[in-house]
Amino acid sequence: MEQIGSLSLLDHVVFVVYFAFLIGMSWRLGRGQHDQADYYVSGRKMPWWAIGISTAATQTSAIGFMSIPAFVGMKPGGGMKLLQGEFILPIAMIFVMVFLIPFFRKLELISVYEYLEKRFDPSVKYLISAVFLFSRGLATAVGLYVTAIVVSTVFKTPLWLTILLIGGITLVYDTIGGMKAVIYSDVLQLGVLLMGAVLIIAYSVSEVGGYGMFKEIVSTQMADRLQILDFKHHGLGDGGEFSFWPQLIGGFFLLSAYYGTDQTQAQRGLSAATLAGTKKALIFNGFFRFPLSLLYVAIGLAIGAYAVEHAQFVETVNSMGKVDYMVPVFIMNNIPHGFKALIFVAVLAAAMSSLDSALNSLSAASMEDFVNPLVIKKGRTKKSFLFWGKATTVLWGAIITVFAYYVGNISSTVIEAVGIVGSAFYGPILAAFLLGVCFRKVTARGAFVGIVAGVLFNLVLHFWFQQIFWFWWNCFGCLVSVAVGLFASLLDRNAANKENSEYIIWNTNLLAGEKSWMPVYLGLVGYMFFMILVSWLIPLIFE
Repeated sequence: MEQIGSLSLLDHVVFVVYFAFLIGMSWRLGRGQHDQADYYVSGRKMPWWAIGISTAATQTSAIGFMSIPAFVGMKPGGGMKLLQGEFILPIAMIFVMVFLIPFFRKLELISVYEYLEKRFDPSVKYLISAVFLFSRGLATAVGLYVTAIVVSTVFKTPLWLTILLIGGITLVYDTIGGMKAVIYSDVLQLGVLLMGAVLIIAYSVSEVGGYGMFKEIVSTQMADRLQILDFKHHGLGDGGEFSFWPQLIGGFFLLSAYYGTDQTQAQRGLSAATLAGTKKALIFNGFFRFPLSLLYVAIGLAIGAYAVEHAQFVETVNSMGKVDYMVPVFIMNNIPHGFKALIFVAVLAAAMSSLDSALNSLSAASMEDFVNPLVIKKGRTKKSFLFWGKATTVLWGAIITVFAYYVGNISSTVIEAVGIVGSAFYGPILAAFLLGVCFRKVTARGAFVGIVAGVLFNLVLHFWFQQIFWFWWNCFGCLVSVAVGLFASLLDRNAANKENSEYIIWNTNLLAGEKSWMPVYLGLVGYMFFMILVSWLIPLIFE
């Protein structure tokens, strides 16, 4: 087993300069904050391009830079089939832009769960916001754990101490700068991430003897990992995982919930200057996420080819207990000093871009949905609200850090751990909004019962029907919640039905404004078929 390399003085200087710049930028951006709108949605003045890049960085980076390449390159049974989960994203973007975002923008919300209070009553808002806080808090702890894996490998520090240090650094610049610092730091971090990805691919291919040898290794010894499209399996007890149908159908519910009802993503859309700006940011993600996923897949193939030729490398990674160590071990042993630090900065940026936005959004949901209406008395100054908002961010930073100590054994790779946690809750959360937006006669009690039923149904699947692939939970949880919510509302005859026409899509003129966007929507539909075509062609390139 080969030894893991170390960092030079130059590498440490790069680290210090990067973090100093990040904190300094956050301090500058945080000046001029007066109230919670400034802190949580940047005064609704952010440009769409910055929001779009920030959204892409958060969604793809924390679980992307290490765990996707590890799944593609080394995980038993892994490979490129993860790409099938990207196909339905453009359709999910259309759904979010038509049915959800116009309401959130019209109501000028900070927490998207405030819509549920306006449409139903506070109990539904409290339930969904609490589900978000729990599920996102746990998923964010997983993201912090990913970061700690990398840094502990580099500095040879205890994992628990590394979790504490990285969580603290992120918390500092997040608390100082608010959402504006989150968005612009994500823009910076995505740029660093892309640079790091290109360097890793270049050095990996060079280590195996150039592109020709790389292609030969992949085509002969990694051919099973090249197969992307899998129409044969359905994941409903046949043992198939990450096949086409669960990722297409379950993925629609997962991605619609993530981009439309998850506070970490929807809050960015509320930071744009206009509704059109919010839509442009989502459209950008609809087109950009697939190329970014291809880049991560390329990292996996490149390092995977290196692993085929270097048995000691495989032994070293396996000795650490998780294939997620694949990327950091390769960096430490194969990248020159200076470049090594730059790539590790990219890895840190990958995880921190998810951690910072999650902390801000957890704080926003806590303040808007619980603290403001229940604790803070009327008449407090805007500065007081701003203080409590930052204090809540610090509190969530402490909670996430503690959670991170206990999430390492959820699944064999972090990409799966994040998916499992989210899939248990995303379907019912999406159902809460669908019941409000699409159905006139749904009552608050009916919606509440439906949401609880959906979550319980997914928990039953998790504990007693593990042969059902967890991607399906997103679909089943949503459908069960909607069906039970509708049925319970029919039985809820004595309850006052809060049918507010302004909160139901069919009773508003919001759909009329979609006509001008139809060419873009058609382009997104066409892009879905383009992604499927590219995925079919990729294995042929290596023949």
